[in-house]
Amino acid sequence: MSDEDLSQNYKRAFGKRIGFGKRPALLMIDFVEAYFDQFCTLYAGVEETLASALRLQAAARAAGVPVIYTNVVYNKSALNGGRFYQKSMTLHNFLEGNPMGAWPKGLVPADDELVISKQYPSAFFGTSLASTLTTMGIDTLIHTGVSTSGCVRATCVDCCSYGFIPIIVREAVGDRHPAPHEANLFDMDAKYGDVVSEAETLAYLNALGQNQ
Repeated sequence: MSDEDLSQNYKRAFGKRIGFGKRPALLMIDFVEAYFDQFCTLYAGVEETLASALRLQAAARAAGVPVIYTNVVYNKSALNGGRFYQKSMTLHNFLEGNPMGAWPKGLVPADDELVISKQYPSAFFGTSLASTLTTMGIDTLIHTGVSTSGCVRATCVDCCSYGFIPIIVREAVGDRHPAPHEANLFDMDAKYGDVVSEAETLAYLNALGQNQ
């Protein structure tokens, strides 16, 4: 492997910006109580991540941009959990009815907003998300949620693969440790989508609202 500086090495092959599209949706990935309850093994200390996502939620609603939520739900016997459930030591927190799968304080989906329940990391795998976005004419998917190295990354890769523009908001995604968080932000920004700031995303959403 080369001893060349990482950023210089990647600039020779990666890092092109896609930019925001014309018709976005905001995706809030797996913001559930398990990541905010300090007694839960999934606790990640991502309170500021949720605060950022809620600011984006408010801006998206004001601009008429669809907001979509995901959670992970398994039946009580975890029969639909597959290898993902078998591998993880934490997914029992998402068995149907477990309070760790509830929305955290401050996050309330509106009655007319879509909630997609999934069993695997990507919000696209085994769900109707891709066909729903296509039907709605969406070209850009703004990613918020947890965790950066898990369900956010998996969703980003599939988002790119299905032909939507992945936008990942740095302050609005979080992980249990900064090392995987930063590594996966770097990789997503290099290869699959654009990692952008909350401020840049809010400006984009506010501009859409003004053009309505």
